[in-house]
Amino acid sequence: MAKKEHVSETPATQLLKANKVAFTEHPYDYREHGGALHSAAELGWDPSHVVKTLVMQDQDAKPLLVLMHGNRKVSTKNLARQIGAKSVEPCTPEVANRHSGYLVGGTSPFGTRRVMPVFVESTILGLDKILINGGRRGYLIGIEPQVCVTLLHAKPVQCALAEVLG
Repeated sequence: MAKKEHVSETPATQLLKANKVAFTEHPYDYREHGGALHSAAELGWDPSHVVKTLVMQDQDAKPLLVLMHGNRKVSTKNLARQIGAKSVEPCTPEVANRHSGYLVGGTSPFGTRRVMPVFVESTILGLDKILINGGRRGYLIGIEPQVCVTLLHAKPVQCALAEVLG
């Protein structure tokens, strides 16, 4: 069962509070390589409403963030085409940690060390509420998805692969 205690502030929650964004806290028992499917199961949420933050890079090694449904994979081909890149690939965990300032598994799109372009799977914006990482492993926050557009200037893309994970 998920723990319900308060989690100390992270750069993500500090940014949200500074911008007067309402959010709910959802701590859970983190599992290495458990991903969004594990956190969704722990918290009793639909995995499509649990959004993962992926640190990727283009052909010039320029970093970018992709927000994707927890039960879907990113089509890097479709993403590259839509953002005008030759190619897009996931960063190694070490590079992702360096760009974001967070540990992989605890990456939030809010309060990153480096400002990066953010792309959000367009169908996420149609949801009422999402859970997204709050800047620490085992800690998700509940927000309205539109916050990603207003605060991060996230650009909607259609890059979810048809297959559903889980």
